[in-house]
Amino acid sequence: MITASWLDYIVIVLYFVGILYIGTLFSRFTKSTSDFFFGGQRFAWWLVAISCIATVVGSYSFIKYAAIGYQNGLSSTMTYLNDWFIVPFFLLGWLPIIYFNRIKSIPEYFERRFDTKTRLLTVFFILLFMTGYVGINFYTLGTALQPMLNLPAMGVPAGWDLYIIVVLVAIVGAIYMHAGGQTSVIMTDLLQGFVLLGAGFLVFILGLSMLGGIDVFFANLPVEHRLPFTKVNLPTEFSHAGIFWQDAAASSIAFYFMNQGTIMRFLSTKSPRDGRKAMFAIILIFMPLAVLAIANTGWLGTAMVNTGLLDNEGIREQLLQAGMIKPDETDISKHIFMVVTDRVTQWFGIPGVFGFIVAALTAALMSTIDTLVNAITAIFINDVYQPYIKPDQEDHHYLNVARIVAIAAAVVGILLVPFFASYRSIYVVHGMFTATITPPLVTIILLSIFSRRITTPAAFWSLILGFAFTLIVSLISEHNVHLIETAAKEGVQPQLWFNPMEFIAHGIGPENGYRFIRALFGIGVTVLLALLISMFTKPKSHDEMSGLVIASIKDAKLRFKGAEPNEEEIGEKVHCHLKLSENLDGVGLSQADLDRMAARVGDLIYLADERWWLGGLKSLHARVTHIHDQPGEVRIAPETLEDGHLSAERGVVAEKII
Repeated sequence: MITASWLDYIVIVLYFVGILYIGTLFSRFTKSTSDFFFGGQRFAWWLVAISCIATVVGSYSFIKYAAIGYQNGLSSTMTYLNDWFIVPFFLLGWLPIIYFNRIKSIPEYFERRFDTKTRLLTVFFILLFMTGYVGINFYTLGTALQPMLNLPAMGVPAGWDLYIIVVLVAIVGAIYMHAGGQTSVIMTDLLQGFVLLGAGFLVFILGLSMLGGIDVFFANLPVEHRLPFTKVNLPTEFSHAGIFWQDAAASSIAFYFMNQGTIMRFLSTKSPRDGRKAMFAIILIFMPLAVLAIANTGWLGTAMVNTGLLDNEGIREQLLQAGMIKPDETDISKHIFMVVTDRVTQWFGIPGVFGFIVAALTAALMSTIDTLVNAITAIFINDVYQPYIKPDQEDHHYLNVARIVAIAAAVVGILLVPFFASYRSIYVVHGMFTATITPPLVTIILLSIFSRRITTPAAFWSLILGFAFTLIVSLISEHNVHLIETAAKEGVQPQLWFNPMEFIAHGIGPENGYRFIRALFGIGVTVLLALLISMFTKPKSHDEMSGLVIASIKDAKLRFKGAEPNEEEIGEKVHCHLKLSENLDGVGLSQADLDRMAARVGDLIYLADERWWLGGLKSLHARVTHIHDQPGEVRIAPETLEDGHLSAERGVVAEKII
């Protein structure tokens, strides 16, 4: 059983209090639904990149990838380092389309690109996807905290302790989400990103020291555990091909293209240019750091078992006595993160460190949950409530409803915990869920933005049939897994659907391969359906799709700006002071300053507080409406100044957007 000191509990409590304070503190920056969902589109790239990594790394990440690292070694990094191939599709296609069209949600894009019924169908898929992710994160955090809190010893029935933990964490997240929306999410995730990365590296450093150094660490890893990649089709449960189709083709594309939370994060940047910078920082810097932080406890666990610092069977007995595993379970990998963390911190005897690690695990949950809940709320308000239930209401009404829906979304996530708890492997249930839900939608998104030929009937029916076929294959494979497990206990050969034992012998059988390859199946079926149906149906006209496909992105820029876009190279940033000017529509700058920014009258510019570390928290977009003769001065109306939370006493930095 995990041991924790009173100082560890104090650290955890202080973390919760701190997150609540920070989250509610920034609620004053939320005055509209635009602020609640998109933070006013004012944040710098580095702030978005760091907070986005906090979103990527959920509580399931520490548990899931530690388990995979324990079972497969350094190749567990494959799942976090395979996003590179989608970068051009996102930066050159999806991001400029949604940003310049001022699209608030993915379903809104589908209505504008296709029709209303396709939009509503997309709402169903995205809400299913995101609420499922909320449930997965709640479940994994509860699983991690169970052995430490040991609530059954306090009189709480075994099983109920998981849900008590989940409910308490959900309450904290719902409070600051209710108050501040996207701004609170980004600012709390900034802190939580540093916490979870710092905690992960702290465990790794302490673990290496406990083992006796990095040489001892590598010497006690099996040869296959030292390899960065697995074989193409082996091991069957974690093969290179299987991981690519499940994590790269399905999960990664889903994260950047259909996860409304991620879309909203990129739409919170001050410009698409900063969105591109954030993407490169995520892929090249923060993803490698994240995978090292979250997977290293699995690697350490293997080395510790081989050096005798951990007793695999002894740990299993402790987990069995605590009710954490079932009597017929032999795999302890699901709990290896907490086991290694506990052993390392106990070894060094530093009070409070274990509490800090658990706080990081909680940070991983909170940073993912707040993003997902905010996204679910945006989808419900923008795509269901506002257009179909209560249209033409004041913005304040929608803001109040959004805060209520945020709480409801957390409740739905809690209700899904029993479903995910029914699976023994967190990695399997996460992969199964992703590979079943995401392929049809990510496929249609990619086809829609790069091809004008995809028609409305093709999009609608491909989504329905692609999901149906993928779900059927998933149910069959899960049924076969059950038959195999039952047959193994009874010592008989199972009678399987599709193809039985000879496929298992080749490593692509139902007990492993179908779980991974279903993503490829879903993508392939959806592509085939979309192309075939498009051949026999008529696409929309060029004008109807204007700005919604990559070939017509200039039209989207024209609508975004309201005038011909200024495509000249971006000039330098200009430091200015503010001067209040009544009844001024837009802002005024000198010709000299405009020349330095490569801007002209009619262009959109960005004014931000000169303190760069605020990351755009105090900033605004404005149109240049007139020219004056005072270099270094920005003339602005008081009400415009207030909208950006700027102060006339402080200088600003001005730069051209478009």
